[in-house]
Amino acid sequence: MALNQNIFKAYDVRGIYPDEINEEAVYKIAQAYVKVFKPKGSVVLGKDVRLSSPSLWQAAAKGITNAGFDVIDIGTISTDMLYFAVAFYDYGGGITISASHNPKEYNGLKFVRESAIAVSEDSGLLDIKKQALKEGEIMEPEKGEISTKEILADYAKHCLSFIDAKAIKPMKIVADANFGMAGVALNKILEFLPVEIVPLNFHPDGHFPKGKPDPLIPERRKEISDLVKSEKANLGVAWDGDADRCFIFDENGDFVEGYFLTAILAEYLLKKKPKEKVISGPRLTWAVEDAVKKMGGKLLLNRPGHAFFKDRMRKEKAFFAGEMSGHYYFRDNFYADNGMIPLLLILERLSKEGIKMSDLAKPYRERYFISGEINQTVTDPDIILTNVEKKYSKGKIEHIDGVSVEFKDWRFNLRKSNTEPLIRLNVEAKSQDLIDEKVKELLKLIK
Repeated sequence: MALNQNIFKAYDVRGIYPDEINEEAVYKIAQAYVKVFKPKGSVVLGKDVRLSSPSLWQAAAKGITNAGFDVIDIGTISTDMLYFAVAFYDYGGGITISASHNPKEYNGLKFVRESAIAVSEDSGLLDIKKQALKEGEIMEPEKGEISTKEILADYAKHCLSFIDAKAIKPMKIVADANFGMAGVALNKILEFLPVEIVPLNFHPDGHFPKGKPDPLIPERRKEISDLVKSEKANLGVAWDGDADRCFIFDENGDFVEGYFLTAILAEYLLKKKPKEKVISGPRLTWAVEDAVKKMGGKLLLNRPGHAFFKDRMRKEKAFFAGEMSGHYYFRDNFYADNGMIPLLLILERLSKEGIKMSDLAKPYRERYFISGEINQTVTDPDIILTNVEKKYSKGKIEHIDGVSVEFKDWRFNLRKSNTEPLIRLNVEAKSQDLIDEKVKELLKLIK
């Protein structure tokens, strides 16, 4: 079977199983990975809860061991556990079989190098693709071996090292694992904290019976929102299918935007360590900018995407980074994102300050008005970007991600989708009336 080249994305490999990605493809890609990176020591290999993951894991393991490299089997994991295992135990690299928050029929591979260094199209993924497309296979006379490693206890301990566990007060939280591995990790972590869980979609299930495991989709938030209210919980937390993104709900069941959560976390972390660098994206900036400035830190804007964020963090030795999409990165977490640490930091802050989650979100909700991401299907995104930039040329313009234009009391970011003929718009302003006016104005121009 010829390898489908479309499964190679910007940061990983992803496609529908078995039509676009199957065991043969994964075998070739795993072999290409070790050929390109020649990892020193063993390769960590994990998998998510998808139904096709065990057989794809076997194919990857066979590809790696046939090429003469040892495999460390870390079992069924969240993606951030892969980053942890590779960096914490100092292995040569790692792969997890996962399609993140995609629907159940998808699967794929995510890769890291030593120290959990990200692999993307800018840093080796295209070389893996080129190698995988070559004929033949690598068969070393001395095959690698497979050994298993239990990492959950060490992972839990590592996450807890970000907070003072003794400071946590008794709380009740609704936790939506979205049928991924978040529930398993959370149970282990909460063995050490006086926190009661009201579990939701907690049992790992690769059928994803309630649809796409992605809390960024508003319909996937109603269930947890209702449960937070009916249980009178202190807060709600949800994760995506591979549990590397974290989403918080206040005690009223209201979703806390990832944009605001980035500002809340930055403010708290800079209180512990002032003058550090924080990285965020250019789609919405004012709340994070003000929070960082208030605490004496320095904000750097960066092109979105986990690989780009991690590269910049390493380069700048940045302390913390956050994306609207729910990815939160920590220098002390090997410059990688983690789905549990944000929750723990919030629990610590609420405990120490004796406040509610809505109190943390309130100053941001009251001061920064946002449109939410608006997607429009268009025939020629480039022409629209040019026209919009021309019309708003009197504003402060930058091109980190599409085009961002800033005025005194409002700003916007307009960018192309990487995968569809879509334009994505985000607007922020000093009042709701101004948001409504400017969104209307921009949509007229886009249409």
